[in-house]
Amino acid sequence: MKLGLQLGYWGAQPPGNAGELVAAADRHGFDAVFAAESWGSDAFTPLAWWGSSTSHVRLGTSVAQLSARTPTSCAMHALTLDHLSGGRAILGLGVSGPQVVEGWYGQPFARPLARTREYVGVIRQVLAREAPVVAAGPHYPLPYTGAGATGLGKPLRPITHPLRADLPIWLGAEGPKNVALAAEIADGWLAVYFSPRMADQYNSWLDEGFATPGARRTRADFEVAAGAQVIVTDDAAGAYAGIKPILALYLGGMGAPELNFHATLFRRMGYEAVVDEVGERFRAGRRDDAAAAIPDELVDDIAIIGTADEVRSRIGQWEKAGVTMLVVGCGSTTEIETLASLVGG
Repeated sequence: MKLGLQLGYWGAQPPGNAGELVAAADRHGFDAVFAAESWGSDAFTPLAWWGSSTSHVRLGTSVAQLSARTPTSCAMHALTLDHLSGGRAILGLGVSGPQVVEGWYGQPFARPLARTREYVGVIRQVLAREAPVVAAGPHYPLPYTGAGATGLGKPLRPITHPLRADLPIWLGAEGPKNVALAAEIADGWLAVYFSPRMADQYNSWLDEGFATPGARRTRADFEVAAGAQVIVTDDAAGAYAGIKPILALYLGGMGAPELNFHATLFRRMGYEAVVDEVGERFRAGRRDDAAAAIPDELVDDIAIIGTADEVRSRIGQWEKAGVTMLVVGCGSTTEIETLASLVGG
């Protein structure tokens, strides 16, 4: 089992100790460090800044939002980071949701699967640099010839030669069709709220993608990076209580009532009544009550909490379920050292 450090996206201010955490992850054998974006900090700059003092960890976006950049712009970011890091970049991509895509980026959210396939295809052309980049669209046509076009656009290939044509592209995906698409066209799956209990379901989705003619990978060389809260403690109840407000936010506030991908994910896991109750309380402004509606069993499904021996055993269960990397959030270098020792042991 490999470990990845999730830096996430920033709140009101940059985190104070991120540089220390990244250095500790590099020092203690973590495989990768990831940064995210929502509608504040971006995913690439922190990796370039804090990653510049590292030697070993891969540097991944988890995730870069499709609507934040055209696919050629995203490819420029990725190939630049790959050169600066000596070939350690991972390009993690995700569609985000309609509230962000239409409310922040001012773009339509429709047809996320088709957009993802087209977006990745353009990026792979840029990275291959075999010919000038052309794309028929309809979402990312190159050259652009639509309304307002001058007619002067011409196919181009990147001035900078990409360091790796096979720079890994991972997809953040939650639903069955998105997970299958990741297995078909990507090099890895960034799994949100992974539950080992649902492994058979996930594997069926992945197998659908692997079985597609022309699929890029097989299960043997495909990475499954699961985000997880991993907490070593003798106070499991306290740890559960600390996680529930965050879950309440994602179940009740990260998406519209009629379209919240996180809520849909937990419904698939059998928590329909919990999702309804949490959403109702959260949208009514009763955030503490929303967190209180989340049972310990739900937290236990998607987190690894317990004593050192219990955590080590649970990590083994996640590995048997198909996870190749645990992507964890750590608040201190001590937590990084502890997790590294458990996985190494």
